[in-house]
Amino acid sequence: MSVRKLKPVTPAQRFRVVNGFDAITTDKPEKTLLEPKKRSGGRNNKGKMTIRHRGGGHKKRYRVIDFKRNKFDISATVQSIEYDPNRSSFIALVEYTDGEKRYIIAQNGLKVDQKISSGDKSTPDIGNALPLSKIPLGTIISCIELQPGKGAVIARSAGSFAQLMARDGKFATIKMPSGETRLIQTICLAVIGAVSNTDHQLLVSGKAGRSRWLGRRPRTRPVAMNPVDHPMGGGEGRASGGHPRSRNGIPAKGYRTRTKTKASNKFIIERRKK
Repeated sequence: MSVRKLKPVTPAQRFRVVNGFDAITTDKPEKTLLEPKKRSGGRNNKGKMTIRHRGGGHKKRYRVIDFKRNKFDISATVQSIEYDPNRSSFIALVEYTDGEKRYIIAQNGLKVDQKISSGDKSTPDIGNALPLSKIPLGTIISCIELQPGKGAVIARSAGSFAQLMARDGKFATIKMPSGETRLIQTICLAVIGAVSNTDHQLLVSGKAGRSRWLGRRPRTRPVAMNPVDHPMGGGEGRASGGHPRSRNGIPAKGYRTRTKTKASNKFIIERRKK
């Protein structure tokens, strides 16, 4: 992974930092794994705008990703590492020995022609999916299931990872990307290694137009609004009182919004840091 700074031939290029795309091996996606991606522009089924700052953007096609990794004890070969416009991480096209092709989230260090597998008998190597009961303690993992067989939901974005800290009975203790320590069932699958494209956080778009290409519309600062539009609006001149909060009045900094009676609270050993 690497990033590049561009020559400032225009004002927008002066601060722009782009991805080097060293790990990408092809720019042609697998056609059988593409689906159309419909966009709502932030509107609901009545055409009313329910989410602000959405709309426009370049047309995309969805890459069908295998988050379940449920083809057990069959080895697959990595065919290519590809860019995915729908997520921050890179994806890998793998072909199983029976001829089936699937996309998976690419882990850092995954190479073309590398053999990967999933299941109890797999070795704890980069890109392999194993139950938490079979992974050595202290291992860096990603793409973790929260419920057995439901598919990966934790640590899927670029550069994210968790760590397997301990095991006790049917639960494993996981240090999450947020810093939270949590119990997850040992029969849940996880993939060895951190997610690819670790330099994603270093990118600088350089101009407002790139946000429009990504489907993000301009945002008005709440303090520039009127009191009728936002709790932080109004005031004479530039004066604007009050604490930072959402349009609904929920405080933005440090306010805990998690339900105190939530059933899954018993699985959280240590909350994430403020």
